Amino acid sequence: MTLQEPRPDIEPKPRPEPLPDPVPLTGCPYKANPYPLYERMREAGPVHRVLFPSGVQAWLVTGYEAAHSALNDDRLGKNHDRGNDRWRSRASIMPEPQHSQLQVHLLHQDAPKHTRMRRFVTDAFTPRRIEQLRPRFQQLADALVDALPETGPADLVATIAARFPLQVLAEVIGLPQELADRFDRDWGKVVQPVGPTDPGRPRYEARLHGLQSYIAEVVDHKREHWEDDLLSRLVVARDRRELSPEELDSMIFQLLVAGQEPVTNQITTALIALFRHPDQLTRLRDNPDLLPRAVEELLRYDSAFELTTWRFFDQDNDLHGTEVPAGDSVIVSLCAANRDPRRFPDPDTLDLDRTPNPHLAFGHGVHFCPGAALARTELQIALGTLLTRLPGLQPAIRDEDIEWIPAVLGRGTNHLPVDYDPRL
Repeated sequence: MTLQEPRPDIEPKPRPEPLPDPVPLTGCPYKANPYPLYERMREAGPVHRVLFPSGVQAWLVTGYEAAHSALNDDRLGKNHDRGNDRWRSRASIMPEPQHSQLQVHLLHQDAPKHTRMRRFVTDAFTPRRIEQLRPRFQQLADALVDALPETGPADLVATIAARFPLQVLAEVIGLPQELADRFDRDWGKVVQPVGPTDPGRPRYEARLHGLQSYIAEVVDHKREHWEDDLLSRLVVARDRRELSPEELDSMIFQLLVAGQEPVTNQITTALIALFRHPDQLTRLRDNPDLLPRAVEELLRYDSAFELTTWRFFDQDNDLHGTEVPAGDSVIVSLCAANRDPRRFPDPDTLDLDRTPNPHLAFGHGVHFCPGAALARTELQIALGTLLTRLPGLQPAIRDEDIEWIPAVLGRGTNHLPVDYDPRL
């Protein structure tokens, strides 16, 4: 085989600048639009060393095939005990004793413990049960829209996106109304830990203590007022010693935090994507039957779960041609995988007719999100209700003024001001 001389009439493609090592995942431009950086990383290879704002270094998996493989790789464990001292010294993980009391939930467990704990929650989130509850969810969404001002402006996060998922979650897991009304959304920020010397550390620890007290109150209430719901069954399992006290509190913690904040963020990312594509917004509003497929594409296009949580090898291992030391953190970029052109044609195009659409927004493998059916239904109802009942819906803020949340693993915004004509 011989190499051909380059044709003189074709301008050679400029060679991209080499990526730094580690690649910094920091700054407002990155949070506002990480996709150009992810494209460069995918083109350079499937695995890269990255640097997070806390100073922790990790190995980021970017390509679709590599991500799919890593999510199903049984060599990679989720338990924090696998992390080495180098990772632990910088990870700013939740302090003790809260880490041992709240961080032994499903996301941080491996088989067989993960298998044992997961079986307690799966029945509450089956697609069949969620579909049976759809009329109730629609009532909740309509009530929130009824409470909006007759015309815009309004902040859709404060009025809809941050309230609807909590109300739905309460229905699904059996959280009493009086307790749901007292849940402080600020507690959800405990999954954005800060280092011991950070000025925000006292407020962070106050959130932890407040959330722990709230969980204790939920457990006491369910023990005194048993009903046939998920929270009651978890408390009974603890009393039968099928769950430890720490496992019970951790699972309630995971339900309360992971069960609503990602949906809040996904509503905002979906709306922003539609605002940036007004023709698609109009099409979706005029064709509500398109909602299920559109939601899948919106999940792929800009997922609220940008990165997965930590994974670790228990010994030095090869990961797609990169040697990763034991105990170093491995993270999968779901957003980067979902924009891989080798799996999705025209990946940067929002195509509401895209099919098939095997996105990884809910992960894959044994840690696939158990609440995926619920999240899909919530997104369909929230988007469908807003587009149908708020004619002329449009952003009341410039695109460059959107303040993306600084969370390491997630995407979304805490405020989304909109205008609309008189609501229907």
